[in-house]
Amino acid sequence: MVATTEVAPPKAITQIDKRTNISRKELLAEYVEPAIPVVLTNATHDWKAIGKFTPEFFKKNYGHISKEIKGVTYTLSEYVDLMLASTPEKPAPYPFNIDMRQYVPELLGDIQPEILYGKSDRVNHPLLPKFMLNATTVYELFFGGNGGYFPFLHVDALFLHTQITQLHGSKEFFLYSPDQAPYMYPREDNDKISQIDAFNPDYEKFPLFKKAKPLRITVEEGETILFPTRWWHTTQIHEPCISVGRVQLNAGNWGDFTDDIYKLWNRLHPGHPKLAAPALIYNKVIGQVMNIQEKFSAV
Repeated sequence: MVATTEVAPPKAITQIDKRTNISRKELLAEYVEPAIPVVLTNATHDWKAIGKFTPEFFKKNYGHISKEIKGVTYTLSEYVDLMLASTPEKPAPYPFNIDMRQYVPELLGDIQPEILYGKSDRVNHPLLPKFMLNATTVYELFFGGNGGYFPFLHVDALFLHTQITQLHGSKEFFLYSPDQAPYMYPREDNDKISQIDAFNPDYEKFPLFKKAKPLRITVEEGETILFPTRWWHTTQIHEPCISVGRVQLNAGNWGDFTDDIYKLWNRLHPGHPKLAAPALIYNKVIGQVMNIQEKFSAV
């Protein structure tokens, strides 16, 4: 059995900080290394996307993109109308999400410079083959309307850290620290997804969820929330909203990521274990290489 890296729960966190003009050194020391969530209020002040990525912009320029949600296919043009008219009583289906690299690669330059949740950008490191991240989406746009909420509590795929920036409108986040995992009732087929509807919980079926205590915070337009892997989370929307999610890799979750890739490949190719072993060895080796590189890099 492959050992899984344990992430110690943060100590006595009762709220999520909002920080302005924080340096990378402060970010690493105060939040990344101790695995504490944080909201950065102005880390994207140079992004062209802020003020540009509006519902009208996407309807005009990318209205042809389509997405199936709960068995119904919508174009982005149709969805923008739904999200603008969305109410808690009649919410637009959520999420309408697209892979930026696949559908709008020309817009990636508008979400620069990158926010680095570590000493280097391991997600885009030249030694990490892109196919290693096929089980997730590196840059993902989310569209939603008032009353919408993410359909399930979850920990992100491959134990990746999470970065979400509000490009238009705000979004409310509900985060549950890793020590509350015993209350989450994961699905049998995917232990990173809870069976619980966090906004309409069935306490008879899931009684331990009564003990779960989320940290709640609203991330406003132009703000970015960063939080480490193993934090269970979901979101709720109270106004038309466009956000971009970006996965993050660093030394803190490299072991979990490597082990999860190994387990995933064994599940996908049960009769060919030799396919997974080289990936495990390769990731362990390049992880050490990155550690050495980061040791000599300036923060």
